[in-house]
Amino acid sequence: MSVATNEELTKRLSGRLEGKVAIVTGSAQGVGLGIATALTRAGARCVIADFNEEAGQQVAKELSAIGPGASFIRCDVTQRADIDATVAHAIETHGQLDTLVNNAQRAPYQPTPLLDHTDEIIDLCFDTGYRASFHFMQAAYEALKQTRGSIINIGSASGLDGREGMAAYGAAKEAIRALSKTAAREWGGDGIRVNIICPLAKSPGVVELLKHDPGFEARVTKGQPIPRLGECEDDIGPVAVFLASDDARYITGHTVPADGGACMIR
Repeated sequence: MSVATNEELTKRLSGRLEGKVAIVTGSAQGVGLGIATALTRAGARCVIADFNEEAGQQVAKELSAIGPGASFIRCDVTQRADIDATVAHAIETHGQLDTLVNNAQRAPYQPTPLLDHTDEIIDLCFDTGYRASFHFMQAAYEALKQTRGSIINIGSASGLDGREGMAAYGAAKEAIRALSKTAAREWGGDGIRVNIICPLAKSPGVVELLKHDPGFEARVTKGQPIPRLGECEDDIGPVAVFLASDDARYITGHTVPADGGACMIR
């Protein structure tokens, strides 16, 4: 795993989050890695919170080489003790917390028809997605209140559109959106903003699928105004930078589809 050098992106984002500290869950790969890298290029110090210790340590090392510094903590987002420890780590290591990105989420690799859904699938999607986001938001509240910070949660078109075979995953993502809007209302007076990104990007799962089905991208993006899958760092990351920055200080409770316009054709 390697964080690519991107001088143009660094130049564009440089300084926008200088002095800020962010936790990004599930950031050892995919969209989480793309967001953590973009936040780092913008000047933030990132906490890489991930279950994969080897990959997470490597990401923290590489991000420290291109930004003001990053740290890793092993975090199982289904464990409340790990969540509390991650927030404490951010404060003890970096002195504050300005942004929480709830990106971690697990789901079955293959679509599962509704009639074949099991309690195990439902628990997997909700424990790693909705409940993890809920618990992280509670744990980070006091720290974010002090910095008048922001929360960025990750949604999905599987929830927005009710995609076939994705009942539990889509429901968990919509539950996260509902949670985000409630928090935006309740915590706005405390200076905490809460927004959602719904990305369409080349996550590891999509990349693996493309190896076996080269025509997948053309089918998925057919009719899109921007007819391609997004890049995790170049296309999704800067959206997170914007939402975490003071430029978005008057934006809360909103869902931002970073999907090349895909939401307009469904």
